[in-house]
Amino acid sequence: MENSPNNTEIAVLGGGCFWCLEAVFERLRGVAEVESGYTGGPLPNPSYEQVCTGGTGHAEVVRLRFDPAVISYRDLLEIFFTLHDPTTLNRQGNDVGTQYRSVIYYQSPEQEATAREVIAQMAGVWDAPIVTELSAPQPYFRAEEYHQHYFEQHPMQSYCAFVVAPKVAKLRSLYAARLK
Repeated sequence: MENSPNNTEIAVLGGGCFWCLEAVFERLRGVAEVESGYTGGPLPNPSYEQVCTGGTGHAEVVRLRFDPAVISYRDLLEIFFTLHDPTTLNRQGNDVGTQYRSVIYYQSPEQEATAREVIAQMAGVWDAPIVTELSAPQPYFRAEEYHQHYFEQHPMQSYCAFVVAPKVAKLRSLYAARLK
């Protein structure tokens, strides 16, 4: 993903497997580009196999380029909190490990403030405490090419059919007016 043009911003979010988040966010109006990648660990350019061990410190994330005139950062975060479970530490469903943690890597002081507000707001929505991490930007590494647009390329693969597709269906149900 190139540096964002002047009218767009970057958001970096982790909420379990990046295939799920990518499939959801790429369907939203105002999101110009979604890329799967890794961030949060000290190892430069980690491979998927290394990240999957849970030992690199990286989280699977999506890096979004979005137009805040069309969809705000707050809206993106509210959708993020609706489509994953921010109350399970280092876990989303059967995906377990620090690489699947719920995390927001804010890209500016304004994003940090908005994220703090949304986390506080979501604390009143969920029955359990929010465990989503809030972190300063970290070096980001694009995931291997075969991870990009994974759901679009493999909709019948079992993980996609049973885990990703229901999240896309939930997005369509709750946010139909925001879809491309």
